[in-house]
Amino acid sequence: MSAMNATTNANTQSLRRIARIAGVLYVIIIVAGMFGGLTRESLLVSGDPPATAENVIASEGLFRTTILADIIMVLADVAIGIAFFYLLKPVNKGLSMLSAGFRLAQAAALGINLLMLFIVLQFLSGDVAALGAENAQAQAYVFFNAHGIGYNLALMFFAVSILIQGYLVFVSGYFPRLLGILLVIASAGYLIDNTASFILPNYADYAETFQMIVMIAFPVELIMALWLLVRGVRNIPEPAQPGMEPAYIGASVTS
Repeated sequence: MSAMNATTNANTQSLRRIARIAGVLYVIIIVAGMFGGLTRESLLVSGDPPATAENVIASEGLFRTTILADIIMVLADVAIGIAFFYLLKPVNKGLSMLSAGFRLAQAAALGINLLMLFIVLQFLSGDVAALGAENAQAQAYVFFNAHGIGYNLALMFFAVSILIQGYLVFVSGYFPRLLGILLVIASAGYLIDNTASFILPNYADYAETFQMIVMIAFPVELIMALWLLVRGVRNIPEPAQPGMEPAYIGASVTS
């Protein structure tokens, strides 16, 4: 039994290290994402392309910094997708891979979507003077808003990823089951809000209501990040008999 205990303890410590790495990455994603998103939102003047253009030109360095923040967020997203795959692989390899796949799809969509912001800068740089200032400002405004739409599209992939992740967290035994439930609720919030933004022509009339629904996701993700940083994972139960899988996997959960 001592060898078995040593193996179990080693597995627990390995998963705990992965969990804490994921926690650090989660904090990076939250901080970089909030900085980039909130800062750009402060520069965008709804329905006013000239004012938006003036803000971006006056704060070009800050605008470019938000792009860098998003690049850092995307890189951390790729890394955390891999970390969560290894963390939840013992629970269900197939579902863990599927969740990681959707997370990586989100990162790819976010990375490609950053081109919209570089196009905004191109229109406002004076390199397209033939368009005229008013036309260039209008085009920049369109691409600025297109970036927001692309961001929402990427969040659909993220929502599916944390839906699967929430289930795996719930059944894993690594975390409190409440965390899994909260992740599923956060996923539902993202899916409801972003689906509505795509299919409702008058979404703006209900935007505040939908944003209140999706706001629950922020504290959930913060709680998950803090749990990963502080606690990591719970101890893996020892196998009852030699050759048996640890009890946390359960008969109904395939590996």
